[in-house]
Amino acid sequence: MSVLENFDTWKNFLGERVKQARNMGMNEETISKLAYEIGDFLEEKIEPENGPERTLKALWDVGSEEERKTIARLMIKLVEKA
Repeated sequence: MSVLENFDTWKNFLGERVKQARNMGMNEETISKLAYEIGDFLEEKIEPENGPERTLKALWDVGSEEERKTIARLMIKLVEKA
């Protein structure tokens, strides 16, 4: 099973990566940039596999660059609260 097949699995996976980045000393800006780049990659290369992912993709598709950066920062907040 891919981490993208289940939204909770994806959130846990992303949360662990954020935790690892913080432990490596990455600051908030660097982590946000990486989250934005991951969002761009997923939007271009990966087909959403469930409802939450389709919703995020739809928001990403209509968002401006600044709005996409906000989505990336919000995803970081979301996975840190989980």
